[in-house]
Amino acid sequence: MGATGARTGSGRITGAWTTGAWTTGGHRRLGAAGSLAVALGGWAVGTLPAHDPWGLWVTHGAAVTAVGYALAYGGLTVLVVAWWLYGRAGASVRDTLVTLAWWTAPLVLAPPLYSADVYSYIAQGAMVLEGHDVYSVGPSVLDPDGPGGDAAASVGGHWTDTPAPYGPFFLALARVVAWATGGTIVPAVLGMRVIALGGLVLIVWALRNLAREHGRSESAALWLGALNPLLLIHVVGGVHNDGLMTGLMLAGVLLALRGRWITGSVLIGLAMMVKSPAAVALLFVGVVVGRAASGPVVRRVAKGLLAPGLVAGAVAVGATFIGGTGFGWLGTQGVAARIHTALSLSSDLGLGLGELLRLLAGTDPDPVKSAVQNLGLLIALVLIARLAWHATTGRTEPVRALGLALLALVALSPMVQPWYLLWATAVIAATASGGRALGAVTVLSAALVYETQPSGSTPPYGFVLAGLVCAAGVVLLRRERDRDAGGPGRVPGQRLPAEDVLEADAPPAR
Repeated sequence: MGATGARTGSGRITGAWTTGAWTTGGHRRLGAAGSLAVALGGWAVGTLPAHDPWGLWVTHGAAVTAVGYALAYGGLTVLVVAWWLYGRAGASVRDTLVTLAWWTAPLVLAPPLYSADVYSYIAQGAMVLEGHDVYSVGPSVLDPDGPGGDAAASVGGHWTDTPAPYGPFFLALARVVAWATGGTIVPAVLGMRVIALGGLVLIVWALRNLAREHGRSESAALWLGALNPLLLIHVVGGVHNDGLMTGLMLAGVLLALRGRWITGSVLIGLAMMVKSPAAVALLFVGVVVGRAASGPVVRRVAKGLLAPGLVAGAVAVGATFIGGTGFGWLGTQGVAARIHTALSLSSDLGLGLGELLRLLAGTDPDPVKSAVQNLGLLIALVLIARLAWHATTGRTEPVRALGLALLALVALSPMVQPWYLLWATAVIAATASGGRALGAVTVLSAALVYETQPSGSTPPYGFVLAGLVCAAGVVLLRRERDRDAGGPGRVPGQRLPAEDVLEADAPPAR
């Protein structure tokens, strides 16, 4: 198909390039090629296991490694560019779902990418299977020659002796995978990836319906919330359980909006039993429940504050007893904070301040760092409470307030990983018609994919690349906002997926 579009005075190309099938199909194929290159590169430079008895995911020589890195980084860049352009292609919901399948497929059979966390999941599942207390000891207790031994040997160094920070529901799923596969690396990783794909399916379903509930474009929500390269490489490629947590949480919020708050609270309770940050959703579901309740104000407030939490709490207790892992998860939620990550603003500030005081006064820097981290969490809680109050008084829509609350939690947490941004991104994608938060998560989604190597390490140049992409993204968004909204080839009333990002003051699409 030729370039039959016209160029507007602002330089924007419209017509066939913008709204035609060639653009949608071309960007789909471009992104699929990028995803395939990432997967192929991963076979050489992914987060390969210490030992694979099948001999599939093994290290290679220097030449193959160099080619692998070139493929992985080149493919990642192609995927990011294709995603950015696809958001301006005017694709339908069906086209976007097909594109999601195309971009996901190459990553399904790839070795773990960008993280070794999946090996922890498998090892912890094997620990539960063998009767170890996963909340007091780490994967190093496993027999190296037994089920899960290869996974335990592949766990990142500082996690080898770290208790599990995950809930009993997720550990029960990991136990099933360890039992079904005998802990053999390749089938066990693929089994955990099936669970991650289930989380992606939940995200897609909830995104479409939440967008509909809020009068937003479904294709725009899917573009940012599901087709997002940060999600593809870290939930599908990296097999992180954040996808499952987010999918259950979104589904629960959706059901609560539709009046089925008990079922919704059950799903949020299960999400909490994957990872605890999902508990934030209960506060905003409570706002929805309280608004819908009848009777005196005191009764409505009490129902909103207590009922969803009681249901989710009952689910947590039930999951703990059924899983047989005990309530040790209540004491391991802070273990991740012991690991310093450069993306955590409070940890960086605390470390810098602690080291400064050590040089000036000879004090121990650790208490200072801990105090600053706690202060960051306190500020996050204050912001979350304020957003909940705004939702209660009608100043902010409850689900949109949830997205902002999760964003505040991520920004001020003592440990931040790139994929944590996905907690907020999916909610914001389904509810926001524009504004700084939506622009921020869009740019960060494109930038943070570079922060981690396919092997799972975080080299200094990763932050440089992420910073450059952030700067480029901000410039592109500003240029787009300055361009004409229409053109000769523009369909009247048409709203492109990316325009929810570009039009900060645009009214909701009805």
